Parts: sequence; structure tokens; C-alpha cells
Amino acid sequence: MKSLQPNSRDCFVCGISNPIGLKIRFYNIEPGRVEAEYVVPEEFQGYPGITHGGIVAAMLDEITYRSLIVDDPLRMMYTARLNIRYVKNVPVGVPLKLIGNAGKLKSRTATATGAIYDSDGEILAEAEALLIKVPEDRFGEQDYDTLGWKIYSDEEINQMG
Repeated sequence: MKSLQPNSRDCFVCGISNPIGLKIRFYNIEPGRVEAEYVVPEEFQGYPGITHGGIVAAMLDEITYRSLIVDDPLRMMYTARLNIRYVKNVPVGVPLKLIGNAGKLKSRTATATGAIYDSDGEILAEAEALLIKVPEDRFGEQDYDTLGWKIYSDEEINQMG
């Protein structure tokens, strides 16, 4: 079932035209499960060779949310709580795998977990999230176009590049 999820234009984590963003692309793997592969550039390090903790938190925040849109890419939610456990330093310049798993989805809230792994499958950081549905009166259908929320082809991304 591996399929590409939408990206936005300007989001820090997934914004494909954000010049200072991470530009991560996310893939649906199975219902309630999403993954991404990413190499953190050196400009996002804290200590030499180590990804800044805020960048790690941003990646975990996004991967937890992304697990909840596998079955509904228009489900907009924001994070109410993100509990992070930094297990090991997350290195820059090497391939990482991010995995998100949906938890319970209720009418207004949801839970999810996320983790970052190294190339050997060793866990580097993990998180549990509580997310809240964005009220429909605060996010109308037209805002998807404003966000540029869609699945972009490689060609479109290269043209923006």
C-alpha cells in the first residue's frame, strides 16, 4: 500500500518550497502507519554532528500527525501534547527512518506515537502525542489551496527547487 502523502508549500517540516525547511516526504505504509526517510543536513545540528533537539521534536511532531491522515489526508489536527524521549543522539548527514503509528481516534482528539531510527534499526528518539482536530470554522476548504496541500510530483518539486 505504500503511497505518497500530500506536502504543503511552506510548512517547516514538509513544505516543499520553504527555503529553510526540512522538505520531508511521507509515505503511507498501511492503515495508521506512515514512514519517511531523511538525512538531516548539517545546518540543523546543535552540537557538531548531532541534530538539534528542536529539529528532532519537529520531525516527531510531524510523523505522529501524519499517521492520523493515512485514511483521510484532509484531516487537519494540531498537537496539544508531545512527550519526547531522546534515547541517543540523532546524527546529521546519515540516513534516518521516521515511523509514525496512529493510536485512538475520537471525534475531536487522537493519540499517536512516532520514532526515529538509525540505519541499523536502533531507536534514537520516540514520542507520544495527543492531537486535537482543527475546528471546521477555523479551517475552510479554501485553505487547502492556500497551504498548497497536495501530492507534488518530483518534477514539480524540481521546478520549485
